[in-house]
Amino acid sequence: QLQASGGGLVQAGGSLRLSCAASGRTISNYAMGWFRQAPGKEREFAAAISRSGDITRYADSVKGRFTISKDNAKNTVYLQMNSLKPEGTAVYYCAASNLILVTVRVDYDYWGQGTLVTVSS
Repeated sequence: QLQASGGGLVQAGGSLRLSCAASGRTISNYAMGWFRQAPGKEREFAAAISRSGDITRYADSVKGRFTISKDNAKNTVYLQMNSLKPEGTAVYYCAASNLILVTVRVDYDYWGQGTLVTVSS
């Protein structure tokens, strides 16, 4: 099970850190990712980290502002989001994949329930 948390209301330019705690699974065995779904839009890729934790990938829209990381001791994945923009308003989902590193939604095997981020202008 994946439990995402840390969402909330923030002003444009602000920061939030999302957490994804895994239970029943050891995240060091999985590639992990964050996706987001804005109202009325498809769920889109935001960030991914490899199984080993040494390789990351980002969507162009968040590159330079978001950072994904893993804490194997806490069995938790984080998404640090800085310089947030109103278009970043979405439900953010964490996901786990049995592959080494993936950025494609269909390649993720397990999903959390999502946490809502609202960025006001």
